Amino acid sequence: MTELWEYNCTATPASAAKLEDQQITELCKQVPNWSVHRRNGLLQLEAEFKLGNFVEAMAFANSITEIAEHNDHHPALLIQYGSVKVSWWSHSIGGLHHNDFVLAAKTDKAYIHR
Repeated sequence: MTELWEYNCTATPASAAKLEDQQITELCKQVPNWSVHRRNGLLQLEAEFKLGNFVEAMAFANSITEIAEHNDHHPALLIQYGSVKVSWWSHSIGGLHHNDFVLAAKTDKAYIHR
């Protein structure tokens, strides 16, 4: 079985279908540190990562930038002293797609290997 972080993504096409509730529930099991939130009417996948200080938070945010650019899929980031909050969702479809879970898994892997 292929791990989520092993998939490569491209930008989610506007014609793609949003994930159904059952699909979201199943994919959430593979990224247990993430939670689904509704923001401005859109489902988003969100996690907060604790780091030692602002410099470490910026370095981690920069590693997410590389992941986002490589996969042509971009999150919202909130960088604070000692933490980075990451929100993934597919802007083109106004909700969650498989790509968002793949990139959450890639974010987790980057955090573990920083």
